[in-house]
Amino acid sequence: MAVGNNPNSPRQKMINLMYVVFIALIALNVSSEVLDGFVLVEDSLRNTIDNSQQRNEIVNKELEAYYNSNPDKVKEWYEKGIQVGKESEKVFNYIQELKERIARTADGQAANVNDIVHKDDLEAASRVMLAPINGEGVKLREAIVTYRTLMAGMVQDTTKKQVIRESLSTHSRLQGRNWEESLFENMPVAAAVTLLTKLQSDVRYVQGEVMSNLLNSVDVKDYRVNKLEAQIVPKSQIVMQGSNYEANIVLSAVDTTKRPEIWVNGVQMKSTDSGRFVTRTSATGTFPLNVSIKMPGSDGIVQNYNASTNYFVTAPVATVAPTMMNVLYAGIDNPIEIAVPGIASGNVSASSSDPGVRLQPQGSLWIAHPSAATIGKEVEVIVNAKTADGTPQRASGRKFKIKMLPDPMPYLEYKDATGNARMFRGGSILKKDLMTAGGILAAIDDGILNIQFTVLRFEITYPDSFGNMLRETVEGTNFSDRQKNYIRNLPRGKQFWINNVTAKGPDGRERKISPIQVIVN
Repeated sequence: MAVGNNPNSPRQKMINLMYVVFIALIALNVSSEVLDGFVLVEDSLRNTIDNSQQRNEIVNKELEAYYNSNPDKVKEWYEKGIQVGKESEKVFNYIQELKERIARTADGQAANVNDIVHKDDLEAASRVMLAPINGEGVKLREAIVTYRTLMAGMVQDTTKKQVIRESLSTHSRLQGRNWEESLFENMPVAAAVTLLTKLQSDVRYVQGEVMSNLLNSVDVKDYRVNKLEAQIVPKSQIVMQGSNYEANIVLSAVDTTKRPEIWVNGVQMKSTDSGRFVTRTSATGTFPLNVSIKMPGSDGIVQNYNASTNYFVTAPVATVAPTMMNVLYAGIDNPIEIAVPGIASGNVSASSSDPGVRLQPQGSLWIAHPSAATIGKEVEVIVNAKTADGTPQRASGRKFKIKMLPDPMPYLEYKDATGNARMFRGGSILKKDLMTAGGILAAIDDGILNIQFTVLRFEITYPDSFGNMLRETVEGTNFSDRQKNYIRNLPRGKQFWINNVTAKGPDGRERKISPIQVIVN
């Protein structure tokens, strides 16, 4: 039952302080090794972006040269190429501005986005990207969707259209969260900036794919392939320890009558693999991938085409967070947020170290229900995630203290002049309002917990005409007829007490709670 609370009360200040401490504890759980790993990924992505940009410039110059030699024939493709470059640059620069804003939010106005000091800051990315009014996350998603639609419309091949859509997908893999929340909510600055850099790399990749398609669309019969390039196309350069790293090893131009030999790190691949490379990741770190493709030319001479890259294996990191406080209360459902970055929610499972704490998924959350027998214990919530091959693996764990529910507060519920329900916890009250209250209720309603208790019995204490204090106890929650008659005959300014209130909560425990002083107004 919702009740207005004073945000400046000592209890509320204590709750706010506990939440700040909780956030700080989460920040401390992000190891420096993981943050340093993001730095390595960031450096590699910037190199990839530079390489893609150089490739795009070469393609653009070729398209411009063809236009200069035959403007009438190439005009349509040349003008589309200019539009692709302009729109790609706009989206790329917008993402760069967001990275710099996040860096400044974490490190101040003198921040260097390429050398962030507070890499573990968990608030900067959310403040920039997920602010309720001025958050940039929705704008970025809309910009990506617009750009993706434009780029997909530039090509005719359905397979390439699908590649572009998947490369710039804005679909959230976390149930109950949109795309921007899944990327930036409670995300360290190092990770958020790396994700944006990865998005910039995807923009450059899509730009290159569209430009190459425009170049090839001019007239494939007029222009012959005179250069072959070896390419490594990874499914992802960042994989979780225990999952598979996958990459396609291909040539940019292929003669279907000849099959190339593909060598990866000195080992020849089978021809039946069709260039699909898969290796097991058993440890964290940076791993090289050196590829050599041997292809016979039209003159029978075998040519070698070499390429190299790195892939990065990071340790699994899970987020386990209670949505109320950093404790679990016995006897009630405690919502908990559980997520593993890069793993779909359907592949994440959770269990408790104590059988007295029941865990089950519910929508985008998990519900922890401790029994009364676990009160006072420290229980660990263990998170497991399925890797790409379906193998379950422990991702993380977090310990929680099990506590008994605090005592509820008794109150009277009445209707005001507009018909709205009001709560009276003591003091002066109009007799007409008092008469509409059927009896005594009890609840915990402090802005965090919202739990109703059952009143088992109570008594009222009142003076008679001679000044003697009389007591009358009733079972249940409602006033007796005698109590109602006494209240009805009370003159203005008189008072009585409702005390010895016994209530039972969802944890099954009975407890006596504080009294209520009632002054008839």
